[in-house]
Amino acid sequence: MSTAYVVVAVVTAAANIAAAVADFRRAGWILRNMTAYGIPHSWIHPLGAAKAAGALGLLAGLAVPALGTVAAACLVLYFIGAVATVVRARVYPHLLYPGVFLLLAAASLTLNLTAA
Repeated sequence: MSTAYVVVAVVTAAANIAAAVADFRRAGWILRNMTAYGIPHSWIHPLGAAKAAGALGLLAGLAVPALGTVAAACLVLYFIGAVATVVRARVYPHLLYPGVFLLLAAASLTLNLTAA
């Protein structure tokens, strides 16, 4: 397991935990964005749970690499969906937020696969 993978996986996990906490706290800016994207507010906790599960899976993947692979792949799919949702809503200035998370997840997945 490479140092680069460990660093990227931990940073990705930390970012997703922070995002999940914001979801669970129902931060006003997130609710406003969900409204702009056409996402029901009732989805905020399941979306936060998905981010938290992905983050925990990445951390568990440091001990069991297969878990890290699955978690990173799921986060990639999650954030592809997030990017698509922002594009569909035509709120292009907001693409940076899910885009960075997508890049982190993709980097985690790539480094995990190359470290194996």
